Amino acid sequence: MIKDSIVDGFHNAPHRSLYHALGLTEEDMKRPLIGIVSSYNEIVPGHINLDKIAQAVKLGVAMAGGTPIMFPAITVCDGIAMGHTGMKYSLVTRDLIADSTEAMVRAHGFDGLVMIPNCDKNVPGLLMAAARLNIPTVFVSGGPMLAGRVGGEKRSLSSMFEAVGAYKAGKIDEKKLTEFEQKVCPTCGSCSGMYTANSMNCLTEVLGMGLRGNGTIPAVYSARIELAKHAGMQVMELVKKNIRPRDIMTASAFKNAITADMALGCSTNSMLHLPAIANECNIPFDLDEVNAISEKTPNLCHLAPAGPTYMEDLNEAGGVYAVLKELDGLGLLDTSVMTCTGKTLGENIASAENLDTSVIRTPDNPFGKTGGIAVLKGNLAPNGCVVKRAAVAEEMLVHEGPAKVYESEEEAISAIYAGKIVKGDVVVIRYEGPAGGPGMREMLSPTSAIAGMGLDKDVALITDGRFSGATRGASIGHVSPEAVSGGAIAYVKDGDIISIDIPAYKIELKVSQEELEKRKKEMPIKRKEVDGYLKRYSRLVSSADKGAILL
Repeated sequence: MIKDSIVDGFHNAPHRSLYHALGLTEEDMKRPLIGIVSSYNEIVPGHINLDKIAQAVKLGVAMAGGTPIMFPAITVCDGIAMGHTGMKYSLVTRDLIADSTEAMVRAHGFDGLVMIPNCDKNVPGLLMAAARLNIPTVFVSGGPMLAGRVGGEKRSLSSMFEAVGAYKAGKIDEKKLTEFEQKVCPTCGSCSGMYTANSMNCLTEVLGMGLRGNGTIPAVYSARIELAKHAGMQVMELVKKNIRPRDIMTASAFKNAITADMALGCSTNSMLHLPAIANECNIPFDLDEVNAISEKTPNLCHLAPAGPTYMEDLNEAGGVYAVLKELDGLGLLDTSVMTCTGKTLGENIASAENLDTSVIRTPDNPFGKTGGIAVLKGNLAPNGCVVKRAAVAEEMLVHEGPAKVYESEEEAISAIYAGKIVKGDVVVIRYEGPAGGPGMREMLSPTSAIAGMGLDKDVALITDGRFSGATRGASIGHVSPEAVSGGAIAYVKDGDIISIDIPAYKIELKVSQEELEKRKKEMPIKRKEVDGYLKRYSRLVSSADKGAILL
């Protein structure tokens, strides 16, 4: 065991003395030392319950003969950080989480790990760390929030942001806005739709790093505590069998994850996180392969914001395993891959059953014949950009209109609320990319304002930044190369015609190459003055098509 090099022998007596200072007994030191990476804090709704999850995990580890030791990982609440400078510090925490977890584990010699994340960058950050460290690891998230109810209908955080747009448009009054505010987030947990946190927790199951129910069992259910105990017990099995993350997260496992992503209708942010996790596993990730997989994968789920169902409904319908069972019936998965259960994916899903075909549609009656995410390319985004196709209205799948260009999210929001955006427009928000933002802000406010004002079927948004998993409509993000790197988006002008063809995976700026070259000489690149961590991050971060990894 790894910890033996720290506690065995006379020369390690000083180390043992410090373990005694922790209250560990000699018996504790003889057992495998299991790190419990808890993201508990009192500012993020998805993490306020993780103290209970961590205690259950520790009990499971102890029951199975291990010694659990807990240490923390940070996280940012994207909802609270949304729409202001705080959002610059969201994506960047993914690497802080991976780096700090690596430092803690390497410094203290753990034999195995149980990761307890729940939110947007916290989940991929810990998956990156797990791949990097490559010691036996199991994930158990804090679970999704239950949906709220307003006017007898299920609602979620995206409904709240859209309600702000509706209020600004005079469609609802202050009393109704307050009702939304008080009811859309009724419990702890990750927000109740198929947003980024829940997308990544579901994909953790598909990758084989989380037990059944990791992505869907609601945070407030007692079954979540049982799951945490089983995660603690299961990591001990992985330690005994020496099954490690890179044995589980193989190239085939990532293809399975992309396939499930398409069927579930996951957040576009998965197209940032899956490449970053694959990079830690030394596995190439080609965005072009996403469309190839999408072409043969039906979209089986329309969870909020794409539709009226929520994570609690997916859980009752059979969860992620039921979706995988439907996909396996089409021969779309490699079920021979190993998982953290110690069994193959095929063995895991053998008994799964689709219990509600209104939530998980069957392949002969899908929401769409192709997957929920599309990667578009063209002269505006030579290296690609991403859209959540499953959440785009039919009439916006193909669109052409004049550009309205803004240099920041704040500028765009002001224009939207001032009524400067009209039907047919293509809103372009630039200098919000990984390096140019810096931090690649998630922009739920402008997309929600557009939707709340009833323009989501008439207006497209394009950015080198990114959009929330809670976003719906023709919202196209991750434009690469980004503006600060001299990408074509830096040279778009008001009135330029932009053509979008999502079924054909194309996006074009109707401006000649000669004109673009001329503009490059006339329009200087704009760089924002930043300091601290953001300054270092902007110098090191790669483009979005590479997963915004640090180089």
